[in-house]
Formats: sequence, C-alpha cells, structure tokens
Amino acid sequence: MTLKTLIVDDEALARSRLRTLLRDCRSPAAEVVAEAAQGAEAQRHLESMALDLVLLDVHMPGVDGIEVARALRGRADAPAVVFVTAHAAHAVTAFDLDAVDYLTKPVRAERLQQALQKAERFLKERRALQADALQESVLIQDRGRAERVPLSEVLYLKSEYKYLTVRTATRSHILDGSLNEFEERYPTRFLRVHRNALVARSAIRALEKYDDGEDAEGWALRLDAIPEPVAVSRRQLAAVREVLKEAR
Repeated sequence: MTLKTLIVDDEALARSRLRTLLRDCRSPAAEVVAEAAQGAEAQRHLESMALDLVLLDVHMPGVDGIEVARALRGRADAPAVVFVTAHAAHAVTAFDLDAVDYLTKPVRAERLQQALQKAERFLKERRALQADALQESVLIQDRGRAERVPLSEVLYLKSEYKYLTVRTATRSHILDGSLNEFEERYPTRFLRVHRNALVARSAIRALEKYDDGEDAEGWALRLDAIPEPVAVSRRQLAAVREVLKEAR
C-alpha cells in the first residue's frame, strides 16, 4: 500500500522535513498529494480528495489540528490521523480523537515509518470491517418471495404486535423477529431508544421535543432520509444524549 498523504503544518520547514523523511519510507510507502499551512486549508483538501493519511500539526493559527481531527471523527471515509507536534502534552487528547499515532518533533525516520505501519494496519482493519458490514443483511420473506436487505440500509426497527417493522430510506418491511436479538448481535450498529424501537446509530440526525398526543414533554429522534420521527422513551433519553454528544 502507498499511503496518499496530506501534510498539515504552519511551518514550511517542518513540512519540508516530513516530505524528505517520507521519501525514504518503504514499508509502507507514502505519496504526498497535498500540503496545508492551516487547518481551514486542510479541511478543504479533506473534502475534495481521497486520502489515506494526514500528518497533522496541533498548534496552528485559526483552526488548529485538534479541530480538524474532531471534524473527521466518525466519517466512514476519514483518513488515518497521525499528530506531529512539539508538544507532548496533547497526546491524550489525540488518542481520544482516534489518532493512530502521535509523533514529537524533531521526527525521526524510524519513528515515522512505525507510524505509517500503524496507519496501514488501521486502514486495512477498517476496510475489512466495512466489507463485512456490507455483506450483513436481514432476510425478508413476503408472500412466498425472499429478499435480502443490507443492514447498512436499515434506519430503524420497531416491534409492533408479533412482528418487526424494518425501515429503510425507501421502504418498510415486515419481519418475524426479536428486537432483543438485533440489539445483542449488533450493539455498535443499533441503539435502543424505546422498549419497542432500535435506531441505526449512523442515521441519527437530531433529538427534539415531540408531542405524540399523550406526552407533550416527549422526545423523538430525526433520522437521515426519512420524514417520520422515532419516539425516545424517558428511560433511554440519557443514553441517546450520550451518543449524540460522542458524535460531535
């Protein structure tokens, strides 16, 4: 693997040194496809091109490296992040933001190569997990016809009578199954929001006040791609708020 790399540092000499060191890296190799002298410039590159790795300084004028990394968090296509800085005090914050490594200046060639190896492992493991997730599906049987619906398309599941409603962006399906089974099997994919409902964590857009005619002080989630809200019980409200807080 050759890692398509963005170097972000407000010091031109620091960017030049990293470019020089990267030329000698072989296992894996890295190709510098862009550079940025400030966080806002880095964000534009990250939105406009496919990247494998960001070598990211922490202290920069305006948008700093921590803000850049925080904006990447949770993106399925986010590059691996390696912080490169003269200040070791930010190491804990860096790893809280899912950075794969933390290098202190002056960077040594051997240590940089180790960071590239960590980035390569991170990317390979994530791509394998994403491939597995795409293969997972739920089998819907309706009037003698069977259809596989990828779990990645399921926005919520609701328990209604003896059946589950499986909602995607375009259709609702009926499934003979158990919410508990989905919750136990896919805890990182689905979140319990009500005794009769699970929602896809990745689809959560907003939590808002909701009057369902019975409880004027109720709450509901808005999900991507569908208009109807999903009610949140008071018992699950704290867990939902925690998930939203982590996603910011």
